[in-house]
Amino acid sequence: MTSVPMGRTLVRLGPTRLVVRHRPVMVGAVLVVLLAAAVVLALCVGTPYVAPQDVLRSLTGAGTRYDLVVLDLRLPRVVLAVAVGAVFGIAGTLIQSVARNPLASPDVVGVSQGAGLAATVALTSGASAALIAPAALAGGLLAAVAVLLLGLRHGLAAQRFVLAGVAVAVALRALTEVVMLSADPIEGVRAQIWLVGTLAGKGWQEAAYLGATLLVLLPVLLWAGWALNGSALDDDTARGIGLRPVARRIGLATTGVLAAAMVTAQVGAVDFVALAAPQLARRLVRAERPPLFCAALVGALLVVLADLAGRRLFAPTQLPAGVLTAALGGPYLIYLLLRGRRKVS
Repeated sequence: MTSVPMGRTLVRLGPTRLVVRHRPVMVGAVLVVLLAAAVVLALCVGTPYVAPQDVLRSLTGAGTRYDLVVLDLRLPRVVLAVAVGAVFGIAGTLIQSVARNPLASPDVVGVSQGAGLAATVALTSGASAALIAPAALAGGLLAAVAVLLLGLRHGLAAQRFVLAGVAVAVALRALTEVVMLSADPIEGVRAQIWLVGTLAGKGWQEAAYLGATLLVLLPVLLWAGWALNGSALDDDTARGIGLRPVARRIGLATTGVLAAAMVTAQVGAVDFVALAAPQLARRLVRAERPPLFCAALVGALLVVLADLAGRRLFAPTQLPAGVLTAALGGPYLIYLLLRGRRKVS
């Protein structure tokens, strides 16, 4: 008879046995409820205000006089916010697990900067709107390739991966500033708005693109969820139990930067979501590594609330979601610094 530690349950699926921890399941359930409440709140708040019961009736097809407001004006943006936050949460989890560093994220290791440079070049050169997202995707992927190539010299070691990413990010950000300063002022402002990251004017098309991205990556994400179990092991220990640590790191890093590049290409650089969501989820679950599913839920919750706050705090002026998430990044980094100093002392 197999003994199972407290707080865990043994689940038998035919010949397969899985040990399920209670806390991640409970935290995931609470996050789903909170996310659902945030979605309903985002659909309610605005001009005009829509009562929660009317929102639910519109969503269930019962029909109200607010169907146009709820289903056509607000729902596409809210669904996009959920998709953006979930993808950023997943990307941040994978990149931080490879880097073994809570400060690693797409906006730190160069992916967002690569997408931003390519989008800035496209926006300031008179390219059509249809080319902005493909250009940003190509820029983000090229930046990711540069980071991976620089980091592969020592098996994609955690410290080298982060240093390579920071170096590429700084260089690309400097090039972006040069392009913006030399561009027409109006085009430069357009590029600056894109770089901040906003969901305004976007909806079903971008949400469908990100949904298709998650669907295509689903088999890889299922593998990643399993592969993350060995990410905390050193290389010698991993090889001793039959794992291939370098191949795993390459696969996890590639998946993370690909997801980050795709979402950045659609909505711009919504900073600090990929940085904070995995660590918040890890602390809620009390795990050694960020949990993939809970990080996706935390990311979705952060972006939905940030976009809602951006719409209503200074109404009728709307702040891009990236401004609100970036504003949260500073206090979060200070918290990590103070927490690290307490551990040292």
